[in-house]
Amino acid sequence: MNSSFNTLEQSVSNFDRLKVLLNENPTKYDVQKIEKAYLFAEKLHEGQYRVSGEPYIIHPVAVAEIVFSLGLDTDSICAALLHDTVEDCSVSLETIRKEFGPTIEMLVDGLTKLVKIPFDDKEEEHMENLRKMFLAMSKDIRVIFIKLCDRLHNMRTLNVRRDEKRRNVAHETMQVYAPLAHRLGMQRIKQELENLSLSFLDPIGYAEIKADIDEKYGQNRDFITRTKEMLSEKLDEYHLDYSLEGRVKSVYSIYRKMFNQNKSFDEIYDFYAVRIITETELDCYTALGLIHDAYKSVPGRFKDYISTPKPNMYQSLHTTVIGRDGIPFEVQIRTRKMHQVAEYGIAAHWKYKSGDRRSSEEIDAKLEWISKLIETEDNTRDPDEFLRALKVDIFHDEVFVFTPKGDVIALPQGATLIDFAYAIHSGVGNSMVGAKVNGIIAPIDRSPSNGDIVEILTSASSKGPKRNWLNTVKTGEARNKIRQWFKKEKRPENIVVGRTEIERELKKFGRPYNAAQRDEILSRIASRMGIQTVDDLLNTIGYGGLNVSKIQTKLRDEFDKVVKPTEPVAPANIPVQTEIKTTVKRRTGNGGVIVDGLEGCEVKFAKCCNPLPGDKIIGFITRGSGVSVHKRDCINVISGLKKPEKAGRFISIFWEDAPEDKKNEGLYESFIQVFAENDIQLIANITSAIAEMKVMLYQINTHSRDNDITVSLVVGCKNIEHFKSIMSRLRMIDHVFDVRRGYM
Repeated sequence: MNSSFNTLEQSVSNFDRLKVLLNENPTKYDVQKIEKAYLFAEKLHEGQYRVSGEPYIIHPVAVAEIVFSLGLDTDSICAALLHDTVEDCSVSLETIRKEFGPTIEMLVDGLTKLVKIPFDDKEEEHMENLRKMFLAMSKDIRVIFIKLCDRLHNMRTLNVRRDEKRRNVAHETMQVYAPLAHRLGMQRIKQELENLSLSFLDPIGYAEIKADIDEKYGQNRDFITRTKEMLSEKLDEYHLDYSLEGRVKSVYSIYRKMFNQNKSFDEIYDFYAVRIITETELDCYTALGLIHDAYKSVPGRFKDYISTPKPNMYQSLHTTVIGRDGIPFEVQIRTRKMHQVAEYGIAAHWKYKSGDRRSSEEIDAKLEWISKLIETEDNTRDPDEFLRALKVDIFHDEVFVFTPKGDVIALPQGATLIDFAYAIHSGVGNSMVGAKVNGIIAPIDRSPSNGDIVEILTSASSKGPKRNWLNTVKTGEARNKIRQWFKKEKRPENIVVGRTEIERELKKFGRPYNAAQRDEILSRIASRMGIQTVDDLLNTIGYGGLNVSKIQTKLRDEFDKVVKPTEPVAPANIPVQTEIKTTVKRRTGNGGVIVDGLEGCEVKFAKCCNPLPGDKIIGFITRGSGVSVHKRDCINVISGLKKPEKAGRFISIFWEDAPEDKKNEGLYESFIQVFAENDIQLIANITSAIAEMKVMLYQINTHSRDNDITVSLVVGCKNIEHFKSIMSRLRMIDHVFDVRRGYM
């Protein structure tokens, strides 16, 4: 594979050099077809110039050469030459298809921005173009290979653009394209994109670190040479077939460590690195043993990515050791095949180049994250949500977690056990009731660590995921699967919540409107969003696929068109003070609460105050989670009523006046804290007292300090009076000095 990444000379005749490279390469290229694509593009771009004043055709030729250097095929090189023709010239995709075939048409289409579609704002336009690129990428990975080459040449020539444009392009490159190159294992392109982006985003910081590198390297210029010589002597003793490379750490890598980990330049231990490239995996581990025998290793600095490859297919052994003169350096050990993948990523053995079916299936599995991302984005119309999914699912560092059977699941750093469950299968996540980490029960919102063995506990009687999981999970895949469940199973409830959110937003506009006008506004919004019906729009808002704040501008626009300031209208037919019985989550019973003005929405009891029948209560409309029931004296209610953005979401609710024969059927989870002297009989006395009262005990935990102990109980109560009687009985137990109402 040609590894040349040198910038082309600024001349159209550089295509002649590309032809020479094509003809000299042992891979058979259709040079005639590539030359046809060049002449076609040259004619279309005639009279067009880059900001630098150079003929525009220089850019596609340069991109084509970088594409060639990755070892991609004829169609990829043709698409690189043609990638701007549809967007910038008067040519259609149909013409591309007729001239060059459907494959090149598809590649060019994937590289073409949606320039002819009107968008409400730049953020939406940017999001939709990224969606389009990822969709094309999911169909043919060559799209992103060519796009990365296109972005690399643009970054190499970015210095001629004005400062604001440079910063915007560099920021997008750092946020999207460099991490994508990393996710695909294309380290050479990734590192150059990062360094170029940093030079535009923080030129002073870039210059300072580069000067520090030059100074440090100047002081120890022969360190890598001496180290390679010493390693060669050691490796030759065992007759290993190997090659050695040395390098100093890149500017951006040092910059990131200094600022993210708050380290000084002198604390960068892997400033120097030596790479040992062998023939076999066995040779890799043999070399590792020789290194650790010859040098003192730095604790905690060994990583085995051969037995556990990264999701981008990267494999290597990493260890940091102390050199003979006290200078630490990193050693990377890998086979030649692993080295090709490390440098060029999936491009090194992609399925279009390899006729091996097994290899194709392996690469398809490695690229599954693209399809998952597309699925995630199909279920959200929120630009922020889209970018969050990109940053979490694709661009974060990974942790590797094992199933009890030994399968490895890669998760973004910070992901939870719920994310792990959904990474296995949506059915596992939807029926999840608990989890074990390394054999010990753990909270489901816990973030597992590298190497943890996680077992997901499921139950056939599970009622599905909780809405608050949407605020807990970190991956777009888990969030998407949870939303899909609510979208399918809770549609009526979602519509009610969505309509409430819309009504609340419309009232802010300060003019009366009627039901017909409201429905017309919603119909227009649905049409603008590409959603078929108003109910579908409300459902999307209700299950969390769209935040009302993201369509605020559209709502205002359509409101002003439909509701004229001078138009006398009847008030909207909005139900007020309508008492409607709703379903309440509890373990048994069918008791409920009355909610003013809302019908059919989910009601849940807030964990911050655990209200019981008999408590004075108030409701809070949550986004995507129905109505949350709080005690009126709850600290969250008191603070929320002081905030204008939250105060309007509190509504009047009260307990249902159930018939006498039904009053004691429902059980509500309540939290009790027992404070006592630690005694060997204490727990037994507490559980016996609860059993005697025929009270359901759902959970018990203890926390001791010195001679005191706090026992936390979750019990089933019928109402506040029942709760008080339980507390009174617990106070009578020996060694107990206080019992209080607690909160979960």
